[in-house]
Amino acid sequence: MSSSASLRHSFLKFGAENTWSNVDSNKAHPTLEIYQFRIIKSIMNQEQIPEGVEREVKTVGGAAIDGAPIAYIIVLAAVVTVLAFIPFSIVLGSGKGIPLSQSIYPLIGWLLGPVAGALASAIGTLIGALLAPYTAGVPAIALWGAAIASFAAGAMVVEGRRKYWYLGLTLLFVVELSAFAYLAIIRNRIPVNIFIAGAFIDWSAILLFVLPTRTLFVRLISSNNFVKVAIGIFGGTWTICGLAHLSQVPFTYYLFNWPEAIWTALIPIIPVENALRGLSGAVIGTGVISGLKAINLVKPKEAIY
Repeated sequence: MSSSASLRHSFLKFGAENTWSNVDSNKAHPTLEIYQFRIIKSIMNQEQIPEGVEREVKTVGGAAIDGAPIAYIIVLAAVVTVLAFIPFSIVLGSGKGIPLSQSIYPLIGWLLGPVAGALASAIGTLIGALLAPYTAGVPAIALWGAAIASFAAGAMVVEGRRKYWYLGLTLLFVVELSAFAYLAIIRNRIPVNIFIAGAFIDWSAILLFVLPTRTLFVRLISSNNFVKVAIGIFGGTWTICGLAHLSQVPFTYYLFNWPEAIWTALIPIIPVENALRGLSGAVIGTGVISGLKAINLVKPKEAIY
Protein backbone atom coordinates (compact mmCIF):
# COMPACT_ATOMS: atom_id res chain seq x y z
CA MET A 1 0.00 0.00 0.00
CA SER A 2 1.33 3.46 -0.92
CA SER A 3 2.01 6.08 1.72
CA SER A 4 -0.90 8.28 0.55
CA ALA A 5 -3.32 5.33 0.62
CA SER A 6 -2.02 4.30 4.07
CA LEU A 7 -2.54 7.82 5.33
CA ARG A 8 -6.12 7.93 4.04
CA HIS A 9 -6.79 4.52 5.60
CA SER A 10 -5.43 5.64 8.99
CA PHE A 11 -7.38 8.87 8.86
CA LEU A 12 -10.55 7.01 7.88
CA LYS A 13 -10.10 4.57 10.76
CA PHE A 14 -9.34 7.36 13.20
CA GLY A 15 -12.32 9.39 12.12
CA ALA A 16 -14.67 6.44 12.29
CA GLU A 17 -13.47 5.29 15.71
CA ASN A 18 -13.67 8.76 17.23
CA THR A 19 -17.03 9.42 15.67
CA TRP A 20 -18.61 6.22 16.92
CA SER A 21 -16.95 6.66 20.31
CA ASN A 22 -18.61 10.05 20.49
CA VAL A 23 -21.92 8.54 19.57
CA ASP A 24 -21.55 5.66 22.04
CA SER A 25 -20.49 7.89 24.89
CA ASN A 26 -23.38 10.24 24.16
CA LYS A 27 -21.04 13.17 23.92
CA ALA A 28 -22.81 16.20 22.59
CA HIS A 29 -20.62 17.15 19.71
CA PRO A 30 -23.05 17.08 16.76
CA THR A 31 -21.08 19.61 14.70
CA LEU A 32 -17.85 17.64 15.10
CA GLU A 33 -19.60 14.38 14.23
CA ILE A 34 -21.14 15.87 11.06
CA TYR A 35 -17.80 17.29 10.04
CA GLN A 36 -16.06 13.94 10.56
CA PHE A 37 -18.72 12.06 8.58
CA ARG A 38 -18.36 14.54 5.70
CA ILE A 39 -14.59 14.03 5.65
CA ILE A 40 -15.02 10.24 5.68
CA LYS A 41 -17.60 10.38 2.89
CA SER A 42 -15.36 12.62 0.79
CA ILE A 43 -12.42 10.24 1.16
CA MET A 44 -14.56 7.23 0.31
CA ASN A 45 -15.90 8.96 -2.84
CA GLN A 46 -12.35 9.66 -3.97
CA GLU A 47 -11.60 5.94 -3.74
CA GLN A 48 -14.38 5.11 -6.25
CA ILE A 49 -13.38 4.96 -9.94
CA PRO A 50 -16.23 5.53 -12.44
CA GLU A 51 -16.88 2.62 -14.77
CA GLY A 52 -18.65 2.42 -18.12
CA VAL A 53 -18.22 3.06 -21.82
CA GLU A 54 -16.00 6.00 -22.56
CA ARG A 55 -17.92 8.73 -24.31
CA GLU A 56 -16.52 10.97 -27.01
CA VAL A 57 -18.01 14.45 -27.41
CA LYS A 58 -17.49 16.45 -30.59
CA THR A 59 -18.65 20.00 -31.07
CA VAL A 60 -19.00 22.12 -34.15
CA GLY A 61 -18.37 25.77 -33.58
CA GLY A 62 -20.00 28.59 -35.48
CA ALA A 63 -23.14 28.80 -37.55
CA ALA A 64 -24.39 25.90 -39.63
CA ILE A 65 -26.93 25.31 -42.41
CA ASP A 66 -28.81 22.03 -42.26
CA GLY A 67 -26.14 20.63 -39.93
CA ALA A 68 -23.18 21.65 -42.12
CA PRO A 69 -20.85 24.40 -40.84
CA ILE A 70 -20.87 27.48 -43.04
CA ALA A 71 -17.09 27.25 -43.28
CA TYR A 72 -17.45 23.86 -45.03
CA ILE A 73 -19.96 25.32 -47.48
CA ILE A 74 -17.66 28.23 -48.32
CA VAL A 75 -14.63 25.98 -48.87
CA LEU A 76 -16.45 23.56 -51.16
CA ALA A 77 -18.11 26.40 -53.09
CA ALA A 78 -14.60 27.77 -53.70
CA VAL A 79 -13.49 24.35 -54.99
CA VAL A 80 -16.42 24.31 -57.44
CA THR A 81 -15.43 27.78 -58.65
CA VAL A 82 -11.82 26.75 -59.24
CA LEU A 83 -12.80 23.61 -61.15
CA ALA A 84 -15.17 25.66 -63.30
CA PHE A 85 -12.09 27.09 -65.01
CA ILE A 86 -11.12 23.63 -66.31
CA PRO A 87 -13.09 22.34 -69.33
CA PHE A 88 -12.92 18.64 -70.11
CA SER A 89 -15.33 18.40 -73.06
CA ILE A 90 -17.18 20.47 -75.62
CA VAL A 91 -20.93 20.26 -76.04
CA LEU A 92 -21.96 19.80 -79.65
CA GLY A 93 -24.82 22.06 -80.61
CA SER A 94 -23.98 24.81 -78.12
CA GLY A 95 -20.22 25.05 -78.59
CA LYS A 96 -19.65 25.49 -74.85
CA GLY A 97 -17.23 23.60 -72.65
CA ILE A 98 -18.25 21.25 -69.85
CA PRO A 99 -16.49 22.22 -66.61
CA LEU A 100 -14.66 19.69 -64.46
CA SER A 101 -16.67 20.98 -61.50
CA GLN A 102 -19.60 18.83 -62.68
CA SER A 103 -17.66 15.78 -61.48
CA ILE A 104 -17.83 16.86 -57.83
CA TYR A 105 -21.46 18.00 -57.58
CA PRO A 106 -22.45 14.53 -56.25
CA LEU A 107 -19.48 14.46 -53.87
CA ILE A 108 -20.52 17.78 -52.34
CA GLY A 109 -24.00 16.42 -51.70
CA TRP A 110 -22.55 13.35 -49.99
CA LEU A 111 -20.22 15.48 -47.87
CA LEU A 112 -22.67 18.18 -46.78
CA GLY A 113 -26.15 16.75 -47.24
CA PRO A 114 -28.87 17.82 -49.69
CA VAL A 115 -29.56 21.40 -48.61
CA ALA A 116 -26.05 22.58 -47.75
CA GLY A 117 -24.61 20.64 -50.69
CA ALA A 118 -27.02 22.24 -53.17
CA LEU A 119 -26.19 25.65 -51.75
CA ALA A 120 -22.42 25.13 -52.02
CA SER A 121 -22.63 23.86 -55.60
CA ALA A 122 -24.98 26.65 -56.65
CA ILE A 123 -22.78 29.36 -55.16
CA GLY A 124 -19.63 27.91 -56.70
CA THR A 125 -21.32 27.51 -60.08
CA LEU A 126 -22.64 31.06 -60.02
CA ILE A 127 -19.24 32.53 -59.29
CA GLY A 128 -17.68 30.21 -61.86
CA ALA A 129 -20.17 31.36 -64.49
CA LEU A 130 -19.13 34.97 -63.85
CA LEU A 131 -15.39 34.27 -63.87
CA ALA A 132 -15.23 31.48 -66.47
CA PRO A 133 -18.18 31.97 -68.86
CA TYR A 134 -16.59 29.70 -71.48
CA THR A 135 -17.64 26.65 -69.43
CA ALA A 136 -20.91 28.03 -68.07
CA GLY A 137 -23.25 27.35 -70.99
CA VAL A 138 -26.51 29.04 -70.06
CA PRO A 139 -25.80 30.26 -66.50
CA ALA A 140 -29.35 29.77 -65.17
CA ILE A 141 -29.49 26.22 -66.51
CA ALA A 142 -26.02 25.44 -65.17
CA LEU A 143 -27.05 26.77 -61.76
CA TRP A 144 -30.13 24.54 -61.71
CA GLY A 145 -28.13 21.49 -62.76
CA ALA A 146 -25.53 22.03 -60.04
CA ALA A 147 -28.11 22.51 -57.31
CA ILE A 148 -30.28 19.52 -58.26
CA ALA A 149 -27.22 17.27 -58.60
CA SER A 150 -25.95 17.91 -55.08
CA PHE A 151 -29.47 17.85 -53.65
CA ALA A 152 -30.22 14.46 -55.22
CA ALA A 153 -26.87 13.08 -54.06
CA GLY A 154 -27.51 14.24 -50.51
CA ALA A 155 -30.96 12.62 -50.62
CA MET A 156 -29.48 9.17 -51.28
CA VAL A 157 -29.84 8.26 -47.61
CA VAL A 158 -30.49 4.73 -46.41
CA GLU A 159 -32.39 5.59 -43.23
CA GLY A 160 -33.69 8.53 -41.22
CA ARG A 161 -36.36 11.12 -41.79
CA ARG A 162 -35.23 11.83 -45.37
CA LYS A 163 -35.06 8.30 -46.71
CA TYR A 164 -38.16 8.82 -48.89
CA TRP A 165 -37.10 12.10 -50.45
CA TYR A 166 -35.89 10.17 -53.48
CA LEU A 167 -39.51 9.41 -54.41
CA GLY A 168 -40.34 13.07 -54.95
CA LEU A 169 -37.12 13.55 -56.88
CA THR A 170 -37.87 10.52 -59.04
CA LEU A 171 -41.25 12.02 -59.94
CA LEU A 172 -39.50 15.26 -60.94
CA PHE A 173 -37.01 13.38 -63.13
CA VAL A 174 -39.77 11.39 -64.85
CA VAL A 175 -41.57 14.65 -65.67
CA GLU A 176 -38.35 16.09 -67.10
CA LEU A 177 -37.73 12.98 -69.20
CA SER A 178 -41.32 13.16 -70.48
CA ALA A 179 -40.84 16.81 -71.46
CA PHE A 180 -37.59 15.93 -73.24
CA ALA A 181 -39.30 13.08 -75.09
CA TYR A 182 -42.18 15.34 -76.12
CA LEU A 183 -39.86 17.98 -77.55
CA ALA A 184 -37.78 15.41 -79.44
CA ILE A 185 -40.29 12.83 -80.63
CA ILE A 186 -43.57 14.75 -80.92
CA ARG A 187 -42.41 18.23 -81.86
CA ASN A 188 -39.22 17.57 -83.82
CA ARG A 189 -40.02 14.08 -85.16
CA ILE A 190 -36.83 12.47 -83.87
CA PRO A 191 -37.14 8.66 -84.31
CA VAL A 192 -37.90 6.83 -81.08
CA ASN A 193 -34.86 4.58 -81.33
CA ILE A 194 -32.59 7.62 -81.81
CA PHE A 195 -34.15 9.28 -78.76
CA ILE A 196 -33.76 6.17 -76.59
CA ALA A 197 -30.09 5.84 -77.54
CA GLY A 198 -29.42 9.57 -77.22
CA ALA A 199 -31.08 9.78 -73.81
CA PHE A 200 -29.37 6.65 -72.47
CA ILE A 201 -27.63 8.35 -69.52
CA ASP A 202 -30.90 10.08 -68.59
CA TRP A 203 -33.25 7.11 -68.31
CA SER A 204 -30.51 4.80 -66.99
CA ALA A 205 -29.82 7.32 -64.22
CA ILE A 206 -33.49 7.26 -63.18
CA LEU A 207 -33.41 3.47 -62.98
CA LEU A 208 -30.21 3.45 -60.92
CA PHE A 209 -31.68 6.11 -58.62
CA VAL A 210 -35.00 4.42 -57.94
CA LEU A 211 -33.70 0.83 -57.70
CA PRO A 212 -31.70 -0.62 -54.74
CA THR A 213 -28.52 0.43 -56.54
CA ARG A 214 -29.03 3.82 -54.88
CA THR A 215 -28.57 2.39 -51.40
CA LEU A 216 -25.82 0.07 -52.65
CA PHE A 217 -23.77 3.06 -53.78
CA VAL A 218 -24.29 4.73 -50.39
CA ARG A 219 -23.11 1.65 -48.49
CA LEU A 220 -20.03 1.41 -50.70
CA ILE A 221 -19.23 5.10 -50.20
CA SER A 222 -19.50 4.76 -46.41
CA SER A 223 -17.26 1.66 -46.39
CA ASN A 224 -13.79 1.64 -44.82
CA ASN A 225 -12.47 -0.21 -47.87
CA PHE A 226 -11.38 2.51 -50.28
CA VAL A 227 -11.69 0.28 -53.32
CA LYS A 228 -15.38 -0.05 -52.46
CA VAL A 229 -15.52 3.70 -51.85
CA ALA A 230 -14.14 4.37 -55.33
CA ILE A 231 -16.63 1.96 -56.93
CA GLY A 232 -19.51 3.53 -55.02
CA ILE A 233 -18.46 7.06 -56.00
CA PHE A 234 -18.12 6.08 -59.66
CA GLY A 235 -21.59 4.50 -59.74
CA GLY A 236 -23.12 7.31 -57.72
CA THR A 237 -21.49 9.98 -59.88
CA TRP A 238 -22.71 8.31 -63.08
CA THR A 239 -26.22 8.29 -61.62
CA ILE A 240 -26.29 11.82 -60.25
CA CYS A 241 -24.56 13.43 -63.23
CA GLY A 242 -27.03 11.62 -65.49
CA LEU A 243 -29.88 13.10 -63.46
CA ALA A 244 -28.26 16.54 -63.59
CA HIS A 245 -27.99 16.20 -67.38
CA LEU A 246 -31.64 15.20 -67.53
CA SER A 247 -32.62 18.25 -65.46
CA GLN A 248 -30.86 20.59 -67.89
CA VAL A 249 -31.33 19.00 -71.30
CA PRO A 250 -35.05 19.83 -71.83
CA PHE A 251 -34.19 23.52 -71.46
CA THR A 252 -31.07 23.41 -73.65
CA TYR A 253 -32.84 21.34 -76.29
CA TYR A 254 -35.72 23.81 -76.34
CA LEU A 255 -33.23 26.66 -76.85
CA PHE A 256 -30.83 25.09 -79.37
CA ASN A 257 -33.12 22.51 -81.01
CA TRP A 258 -30.32 20.42 -82.54
CA PRO A 259 -31.25 18.30 -85.57
CA GLU A 260 -31.25 14.54 -85.96
CA ALA A 261 -27.68 14.53 -87.29
CA ILE A 262 -26.45 15.98 -83.99
CA TRP A 263 -28.50 13.42 -82.09
CA THR A 264 -26.78 10.64 -83.99
CA ALA A 265 -23.34 12.16 -83.38
CA LEU A 266 -24.00 12.52 -79.64
CA ILE A 267 -25.09 8.91 -79.08
CA PRO A 268 -21.55 7.52 -78.51
CA ILE A 269 -20.16 10.75 -77.01
CA ILE A 270 -22.54 11.45 -74.12
CA PRO A 271 -22.01 8.11 -72.27
CA VAL A 272 -18.22 8.53 -72.58
CA GLU A 273 -18.48 12.02 -71.12
CA ASN A 274 -20.56 10.75 -68.22
CA ALA A 275 -18.11 7.91 -67.61
CA LEU A 276 -15.30 10.50 -67.47
CA ARG A 277 -17.29 12.44 -64.88
CA GLY A 278 -17.63 9.24 -62.87
CA LEU A 279 -13.92 8.48 -63.18
CA SER A 280 -12.75 11.96 -62.18
CA GLY A 281 -15.33 12.05 -59.40
CA ALA A 282 -14.04 8.70 -58.10
CA VAL A 283 -10.41 9.88 -58.13
CA ILE A 284 -11.17 13.18 -56.40
CA GLY A 285 -13.84 11.81 -54.06
CA THR A 286 -11.89 8.79 -52.83
CA GLY A 287 -8.95 11.01 -51.92
CA VAL A 288 -11.16 13.55 -50.17
CA ILE A 289 -13.16 10.99 -48.17
CA SER A 290 -10.06 9.01 -47.15
CA GLY A 291 -8.43 12.24 -46.00
CA LEU A 292 -11.48 13.32 -44.00
CA LYS A 293 -11.64 9.94 -42.28
CA ALA A 294 -7.90 10.02 -41.53
CA ILE A 295 -7.97 13.42 -39.82
CA ASN A 296 -11.26 12.61 -38.07
CA LEU A 297 -12.80 15.96 -38.99
CA VAL A 298 -16.23 16.64 -37.58
CA LYS A 299 -18.76 15.21 -40.04
CA PRO A 300 -21.78 17.33 -41.03
CA LYS A 301 -25.06 16.05 -39.69
CA GLU A 302 -26.47 14.95 -43.06
CA ALA A 303 -23.24 13.59 -44.59
CA ILE A 304 -23.34 9.98 -45.80
CA TYR A 305 -19.66 9.11 -46.21
